Amino acid sequence: MRPSGTSSPLRRIGVLGGMGPEATVDFMQRVIRAVDARDDADHIPLIVHNNTQVPSRINAILEGAGDDPSPVLADMARELTAAGAEALVMPCNTAHHYAARIASATPLPFLNMVELAAAHARHVTGGRPLGLLGSPALEKVGVYDPALAAQDIKPIHARTPDRLLATIRSVKAQGPSEIAAHTLSTVAAEMAEDGAAAICVACTEFSLLLKDIGAPVPIFDSLDLLVDAAVRFSRSGDATAQDPTKAMPAVTAGAHVA
Repeated sequence: MRPSGTSSPLRRIGVLGGMGPEATVDFMQRVIRAVDARDDADHIPLIVHNNTQVPSRINAILEGAGDDPSPVLADMARELTAAGAEALVMPCNTAHHYAARIASATPLPFLNMVELAAAHARHVTGGRPLGLLGSPALEKVGVYDPALAAQDIKPIHARTPDRLLATIRSVKAQGPSEIAAHTLSTVAAEMAEDGAAAICVACTEFSLLLKDIGAPVPIFDSLDLLVDAAVRFSRSGDATAQDPTKAMPAVTAGAHVA
């Protein structure tokens, strides 16, 4: 941890947020909790663009309707750069489909949550399949496929993706619930039956339910890895310092689904 009172400046992290807004706040709270602070100045400086008007990723990817989110995301990246950000993060897994467009919009490092999760999965699964508890859009456009392929890991998706989509919409509209947690626990158990050696929470709406998701295999949250990467970058200023083998949030074996 950064000692209190050090004169070394912390780098500012720009957050492409609003997808959804509660998930963005959750990311910010986790960054705050990740720092052993004695004073305000010990905390990681965040410049947050909580843009709730980003066109729906679900509509664009799954339904082929609505506006393309990528120009808005690229504009957000440029606005965060102009505001003084020194690296960018985006606490939304599905929106990483547009990561290349975001990364090319500015010269700033883009800390890629999907790549961090895939690298971490290698050390959790030992190269065995990984269950992706996220939007059906992840499977449709292969958001995680290149990053997992680079780690020689096969993705396991939900048998009934519509249940996950309905759960995402429920959490966005009503917040976390017991019904949502039960659905995610059931899907996680099915993924384990289908060969998943671990489960990655790959939707920041589902991150809000992390403590309530039961699974018969280890489960970890991609959002925790992004938090760790943001803290490490802010302290070091080095985008290559994000080492998932050293950034190990607690990986716990959840309860079996009753």
